[in-house]
Amino acid sequence: MAGLADVVFDCNHPAPLARFWAAALDDHAVAPYDEAESDRWRGLGLLDPEDDPSVLVEGPPGHPSLWFQRVPETKVVKNRVHIDLRCPDLESEVGRLVGLGAVVMPDQPNPDLVVMQDPQGNEFCVFREV
Repeated sequence: MAGLADVVFDCNHPAPLARFWAAALDDHAVAPYDEAESDRWRGLGLLDPEDDPSVLVEGPPGHPSLWFQRVPETKVVKNRVHIDLRCPDLESEVGRLVGLGAVVMPDQPNPDLVVMQDPQGNEFCVFREV
């Protein structure tokens, strides 16, 4: 039986989106660039990790990682898969995420959740923990 390893986001600019999700999620961080990683992006002809075409966000042990990979096309329709977040204080968490660059979508289907978009337009939901 397979286990969930990673969740992969296609995006235009991986580094800032990875930083958004690392800040949005508890116990997650952008993976540090060790010498092998630095050699990898330099081998791609990049001068700055900000231009890295794939950026990893690691979670706590046993949790899936998030990969952000550059793709040439832009997002044009609603995601077929999205992430759900849970929190005890919905209003405060939504405010924090907006401060990080997320956007609240106009039509909200339920008072116990808020539908949002990350800085590159990927939809996600934030649920009130019950």
